[in-house]
Amino acid sequence: MTISSPISRGRIGEVALYFLRLGLLGFGGPVALVGQMERELVADRKWLTKEQMREAIAVCQSLPGPLAIQVGIYVSYLRVGFWGAWAGGWAFILPNFVIVAALGALYVHLGDLPAVTAVFYGVSPAVIALILHSCYRLAKLGMEDRLQWALAVACLVVTVILRAEVALLFIGAGIVGILYYGSLFRRLPPAAAPALAAPILAQLAPVASGSTLGKLLLFFLKAGSLTFGSGLVIVPFLQKGLVQEYGWLDERQFLIAVAIGMISPGPVVITATFVGYLVAGFWGSLVSTIGIFLPSFLLVLVAAPLLARHRGNTNVQGFIKGAYAAAIGTILGACVLLGRIAIGDWLTVAIGVASLAVLFRWKVSNPLLIATTAVVGLITFPLLHPTWVMIK
Repeated sequence: MTISSPISRGRIGEVALYFLRLGLLGFGGPVALVGQMERELVADRKWLTKEQMREAIAVCQSLPGPLAIQVGIYVSYLRVGFWGAWAGGWAFILPNFVIVAALGALYVHLGDLPAVTAVFYGVSPAVIALILHSCYRLAKLGMEDRLQWALAVACLVVTVILRAEVALLFIGAGIVGILYYGSLFRRLPPAAAPALAAPILAQLAPVASGSTLGKLLLFFLKAGSLTFGSGLVIVPFLQKGLVQEYGWLDERQFLIAVAIGMISPGPVVITATFVGYLVAGFWGSLVSTIGIFLPSFLLVLVAAPLLARHRGNTNVQGFIKGAYAAAIGTILGACVLLGRIAIGDWLTVAIGVASLAVLFRWKVSNPLLIATTAVVGLITFPLLHPTWVMIK
């Protein structure tokens, strides 16, 4: 069964209500959210079969974008059709938007307080540890051979030394993947077009002129089309665009935005909502949220039918493998760049190392780790008075 053949019809209201609840209470990352959907929608509610759920996961893993949101859109389509997919997907996103936009408003009004600087002091090295731990898990999941590791190392070096355009790294690595894993001397088949079209078209975004809201929309449309492998891919992309290119955020604000994205329910890419609020208030958060998630809807509803039929194509798989390797490399490169800002004395080194040890030894939730290190920062910052910590 493919996405082009809806089955088991239901009501849009019940689908929207289910994903509204899941978006509000769904902590634990994309794997946990997808697992919860499988338990509740296959075993309990019987909205779709186990085979259909597996196909949904397989197809969405082949697309750029946040996995859990895309599986939710796919499932909504199967249950209630085209418009139901839009209703279910935005219902899934809405609670995260409200929570993160509210946190953005609080930060705008309270960010100058010394307590916020103290929290930043303790939380920042923990954020680096969280990203490194997630990157390790991603590498175990999708890095299969020496070529992928070579591409990852190359992207890491280029990200740190040249700070090159992340989109170009993804496209370049994807092309190398096509040449190595796919059919070397044959034309790229039409089935591969959906995987390449969004990143290539997104290259036009930075040169567009217009208001700040227009620039935010274009920037996050581009970001939403490039999150191959994990939502964490947005970290190097945002670090390059928001901090280095546009100058909308400083390094401190950027790290706090990443922390907010990692502790809130839903995908890490909800960071876009927080960033949008810092740049242009409520309307900035709304536009940024639409921009980061809109490619997921378009890809699931337009590109997914083709991938459902042709996802075994060697050229498609080659591009995905190459882009996945680029994701690992750029995430690690962003960790190096952000680590220079987050870690500056013996205590932040200790917090970073201890956070990594806890994450590898125990299954500690992101919110708990962030809350603990925030308390450490609040206690130790007034005692140590670290002058290297950036003040807003």
